[in-house]
Amino acid sequence: MNHGFDRRTLLRAGGGVGLAALGLGYGAGAASAAVPTSKRFELSSVDSHDLYRNRALHDGTVQQSFAFDQTNRRLFVAQLRQGSDSKSGDLCITELEWSTWNAIGHMYLTGFGHAVSIGAQAVGTSTYLWTDVDADTAGYGKRLARFKYVNGTTLTASSSAVTKRTPVSTAVRHTCAIDPTHDRMIVRYLPSGSSVHRYAAYDLTAATNGDFTTRLVDFVEPSAIEAANFQGYTAYGQYLYCLSGHSNTDDATLWSVDMNTGGVTERFVTGAGSTLSFREPEGMAVYTTAAGEPRLFFGFASGDTTNQRLSNVFYKNVLV
Repeated sequence: MNHGFDRRTLLRAGGGVGLAALGLGYGAGAASAAVPTSKRFELSSVDSHDLYRNRALHDGTVQQSFAFDQTNRRLFVAQLRQGSDSKSGDLCITELEWSTWNAIGHMYLTGFGHAVSIGAQAVGTSTYLWTDVDADTAGYGKRLARFKYVNGTTLTASSSAVTKRTPVSTAVRHTCAIDPTHDRMIVRYLPSGSSVHRYAAYDLTAATNGDFTTRLVDFVEPSAIEAANFQGYTAYGQYLYCLSGHSNTDDATLWSVDMNTGGVTERFVTGAGSTLSFREPEGMAVYTTAAGEPRLFFGFASGDTTNQRLSNVFYKNVLV
């Protein structure tokens, strides 16, 4: 990293520091290279746009992740359940109304996980959510869960309404993200006995049917991302996107990774939402608008008061 940059003076709302052109290479190594080639979102040299700022969720805890039902036009935000122990795996899912982005519903999940990333999948006019489940002693889910979103209900990890999947039999933690435009599921998992996460990509229909035998790619999380304060991920086409950073700092960083090589293609310190208080980066997602515009979303929690945190989401929409 070029330490000659003064990041704070360069940051602007929607701007930041792009490092892709500085010759930084991060090798990771993919087990295969079967994801069809695609364009990628430009992270630097383009503005970020507001989707919304300072929306209250059902609970006042920090948002962890979010996901769009692209077909039915719904947005879901996951957070730890207010009043539960942070290691309990208890979650709250808030549904936000499309276009106003105000909270209109919620579900509680008991004993699930940390919701580092969630997925939303349209089935007709219903939405099925994917989260981690069967929380370990640290509060992170060992497996994946799929269940129908039903407003106002509470599910336990042992509920018959929950279908559980274990994509990688030797992994001790799983989360997932869905690329709805390309019908793909990306799984971030932690192999048993390892401290380094890996990613695997699957056909979404096969994953829904419980078939995880074919991994389109499988690669280790690049060391630069693993060393950062990881805050979420998503995927669009050939590229994985990650978010890292801390609250009350200027280190919120967007990353793009070529899933066919496992290497970082771009790293960008974003100034989106620079005027927010607290400003903790949390969550990523993608969707393609009804007009056909793909968008890459990333979120922040805001608000200086514990248990009164608010949700904020920004996006990039330039492909190169």
